[in-house]
Amino acid sequence: MADVKDILVPDIGDFEGVEVIEIMVSPGDTVSVEDPLVSLESDKAAMEIPSPDAGTVKEIKVSIGDKVSQGNLLVTMEASATEAAPVAKEATAEEPEQAAPAPATAPKKPAAPAPTAAPVSANRPPPVAPTPIDEAGFRKAYASPSVRKFARELGADLGQISGSGNKDRILKEDIKAFVKKALTSGSTGGLGVAPMPEIDFSQFGEIEIQPLTRINKLTGQFLHRNWVTVPHVTQFDEADITELEKFRKQLNEEHKSEGTRVTVLAFLMKALVSALKEYPRFNSSLDTTGENLVLKQYIHIGVAVDTPDGLVVPVIRDCDRKSLIELATELIEASIKARDKKLSPADMSGGCISISSLGGIGGTAFTPIVNAPEVAILGVSRAQMKPVYKDGEFVPRLILPLSLSYDHRVIDGADGARFTSFLNKVLSDTRRLLL
Repeated sequence: MADVKDILVPDIGDFEGVEVIEIMVSPGDTVSVEDPLVSLESDKAAMEIPSPDAGTVKEIKVSIGDKVSQGNLLVTMEASATEAAPVAKEATAEEPEQAAPAPATAPKKPAAPAPTAAPVSANRPPPVAPTPIDEAGFRKAYASPSVRKFARELGADLGQISGSGNKDRILKEDIKAFVKKALTSGSTGGLGVAPMPEIDFSQFGEIEIQPLTRINKLTGQFLHRNWVTVPHVTQFDEADITELEKFRKQLNEEHKSEGTRVTVLAFLMKALVSALKEYPRFNSSLDTTGENLVLKQYIHIGVAVDTPDGLVVPVIRDCDRKSLIELATELIEASIKARDKKLSPADMSGGCISISSLGGIGGTAFTPIVNAPEVAILGVSRAQMKPVYKDGEFVPRLILPLSLSYDHRVIDGADGARFTSFLNKVLSDTRRLLL
């Protein structure tokens, strides 16, 4: 019959009344020499108590939250006759904030080499990707040595993980959840992107610090998220809007007394309504699992508006049920509300596709960022008169540059080209807007 041994708290220096913060074994577990049994924490350091013998855990004699000191009973174990540690190893201490003072009688030891990522064992998930770890944040993270080792094996930065344990301590389950989220949600944790260096620009000359507006900050966060999580493709094309422009000027002349001004943007919205009906996949969103497509039976179009405080995108609803004049009127109203800071969150939600128009500023083409969860956005640059070869001769035509960015998980290149070709056809002949 195997001997039952008492596993006591070993020499932990000058610490008294150290709290038990984690029990790492259960009755019936088989452990080897040096396997961690419990984790203790003082006000300065965290430490794991390793098993001095191999065997089977019989009873746990402490609970989480108990205070223990050197010589207190932790675990009883049926020791294996074949394995025993010749010398019990001292508890390994690792400091979450600053190094714990060594006991006065402890001999000095050479500094340990910098920790390196250990190979992943067969029963553990593969690393997310080689990701630079902020060593300062990693050292300050509140976690036990075994959890730190586990994090390094998976390439997870403890400084980016929130703990769910006692006093917000990071547990292995927190690391697993972090890695799973990085693998399934396309987060930047696994992109291997090094942090931007901190630079003191004043060393090169005079500078001025200008805080970002709230809109700048929010827009930046959304655009960054969309750029890194959505695989973008941009289809460039050109539409002949010569006849459309003549009709637009005619409409403005007819409605001059009403104060209504029809812009090219209103025509673009009508053209998008026709295109979304023809290609309904562009009027969809991926669900949160990324496994289903949500096809929308309504058509709400977002229009980017440049304001002194930054970019906002009010949404014009039910565009398929409104006339060209109604759309033109709502565009003016939405732009005024945006510049007067009177847009509510509801005014900027529910869009199916967005338009970003730089036609009033200039440029020939650009790559607009998809406004997720939408799957496409239409960019418009300034129209220019260009010579077009038609009926055996070059004739001047007003050409509108189009830049369609789309989510390649939902839309392939062929459909992207078909979509812009359809827009060209509709914009080139305004009679098609009636179809």
